[in-house]
Amino acid sequence: MSIELILLFFSLFTWGIGEGLFFFFQPIYLQQLGADTMTIAGVFSAFGMAMMAAHIPAGYLADRIGRKPLLLAAWTSGMVATWVMALARSLPVFIAGMLLYGLTAFVSSPLNSYVTAARGRLTPARAMTYMSASFNFGAVVGPLAGGWLGDQVGLRVVYFVAAGLFVISTVILFFLRSQPREEHDAGRPPASLLGNSRFVGLLFIVFLVIFVCYLPQPLTPKFLENERSLSLGEIGLLGSINGLGNAVFNLLMGQFTSRLGLALVEACVVIFTAVIWLGSDMKWYAAGYFILGGYRTARAFIFSMVRALIHPAQMGLAYGITETFNSLAIVLAPLLAGVLYTGQPDLVYPVGIGSTLLAIIVTVLFAPRDKRATVEQIPAPVEIP
Repeated sequence: MSIELILLFFSLFTWGIGEGLFFFFQPIYLQQLGADTMTIAGVFSAFGMAMMAAHIPAGYLADRIGRKPLLLAAWTSGMVATWVMALARSLPVFIAGMLLYGLTAFVSSPLNSYVTAARGRLTPARAMTYMSASFNFGAVVGPLAGGWLGDQVGLRVVYFVAAGLFVISTVILFFLRSQPREEHDAGRPPASLLGNSRFVGLLFIVFLVIFVCYLPQPLTPKFLENERSLSLGEIGLLGSINGLGNAVFNLLMGQFTSRLGLALVEACVVIFTAVIWLGSDMKWYAAGYFILGGYRTARAFIFSMVRALIHPAQMGLAYGITETFNSLAIVLAPLLAGVLYTGQPDLVYPVGIGSTLLAIIVTVLFAPRDKRATVEQIPAPVEIP
């Protein structure tokens, strides 16, 4: 593994601890600040819109000015956003900080582009699952500590601790080396991304998969607290178990082809949804959240599919467009979840199971095929003065 990936490993590990401290408890803290169910759903939808807004510009800029400047911008913005949430004493200010944090999702395109270029002999899927695993190893620690702190001194404190950890994570990132830009032959430009029918078809599959997989997730902590009477400490423990599952599944599932891996991701979500719906105690909920760990590998498989369909010089923009479709799904899924929850708190789970089973069929039939665990040959990057 290259020194760049090692530095990213430690920076993402630290960030995973910090984000894990608070992110799992966002719907509960919003409720404590006075938000009702549909307001919480609307905030998560707006969070998805904030994520969606930045992906394409970030991907374009990653191809034009390089990836490291955008990584530093994202890390710094996320750190500032967390300080805003920590210092907020009212719901509007907190929501502003949360939406600013959502904007930092533009890191996905330059980060995955950076990892793909720095991966050495690793396949793109394997390199990206390793980096996702590093974040999720940190996320094992965060929710457990956040739940304990929330029970002892209140959830507001966890945002201050997270913001401090983000300072450390950002400092590590400054030691990354810049990467040269990649360019295509001016006499043989690559086909337009929107004219690439296989890439465009994949985008619709991506939207469907992320929508149905995210649908049961955003309001489940609220469901477990309000309908199943779990404490913050117990919900934090579930978050840590989910982080452990994320890390384990990222390490295990990188060996599969992208299409099979994505179908397995959806199967994990079906099991999680069924267990939350039908389970009756912590053992079941813990098993469900561990299995949900497979969900975090979805992006690695999606980006691996994308990488096989586009020219290297289009990588940042292609990843940005793909993340926009991911984020559009995350905008819409909480709204449907909120409507279902308001009508009947557990209705989202049978709806989620049925729609995800449909998405598995679509994935198996229509997602691009790829070769198993081969080292992809990528042209050497062109260094620009």
